[in-house]
Amino acid sequence: KFGEQEQKDHLRKLLFPFILRRTKEQVAKDLPEKTETILFCEMEKEQRKIYDAYRNSYRDKIMGTIDDQGIGKSQLTILQGLMKLRQICDSPAILNEEEKYPNHSIKLDELTREISENIGDHKALIFSQFLGMLGLIKTKLKEQNIPFEYFDGSTSAPDRERAIQNFQNNDECRVFLISLKAGGVGLNLTAADYVYIVDPWWNPAVEQQAIDRTHRIGQTKNIFAYRMICIDTIEDKILQLQERKKILARELITDDNGFVKALSKADVEYLFS
Repeated sequence: KFGEQEQKDHLRKLLFPFILRRTKEQVAKDLPEKTETILFCEMEKEQRKIYDAYRNSYRDKIMGTIDDQGIGKSQLTILQGLMKLRQICDSPAILNEEEKYPNHSIKLDELTREISENIGDHKALIFSQFLGMLGLIKTKLKEQNIPFEYFDGSTSAPDRERAIQNFQNNDECRVFLISLKAGGVGLNLTAADYVYIVDPWWNPAVEQQAIDRTHRIGQTKNIFAYRMICIDTIEDKILQLQERKKILARELITDDNGFVKALSKADVEYLFS
């Protein structure tokens, strides 16, 4: 264990100056400014009601399991609860449940307002982890007659390339909807100067990769990146937990399971409070 930790520290010491040198000196001075902002959204009554009902139900279930069997045995339920609450923050309509919920979504309203009123003729990348949410945004853009491109993990390589070329070169096409998992790496989308992360989570590195699809060599415009967070929800609390504990920076966590394992009982209580 101790030897492993020493190796990690040694690796960090070796890599850190190189990473820093590469990003700060060579790249940053060549790139325009990047402004990152949190776009706080306040749920309206109907969405809030559904959120609170799910939160209360999962809190009781999870805290009961922790008390009976310990936090280790509760990880699956915690993961499920986090996922459901995150989906409701996007829209209850994307919950995969027997009961179908209406599309109450403050984020969809805010996003539509941003694209139709705030960004003018600029181009925007919109990232979401949930295909259901991307589907709702797609429908909304069609209703508003806003031309867009789209891809997720199931898009074929030729279709993906065609979408990229159209977005980069066609002035009419102002929006690119991208699944966060599919679009984090290897894309060059410098035609955009606005980026919206619809459902930020505990891993800022993944979001940073997404933002850097446009903040890269060849970019001449300043970049404005927005993370959309619903106030007084799981998203808001994760943000505060990151600030408070820095658990995510401290551990080399790579997936949701690792994230849940790093939570204490007090953290879980806080997230579902």
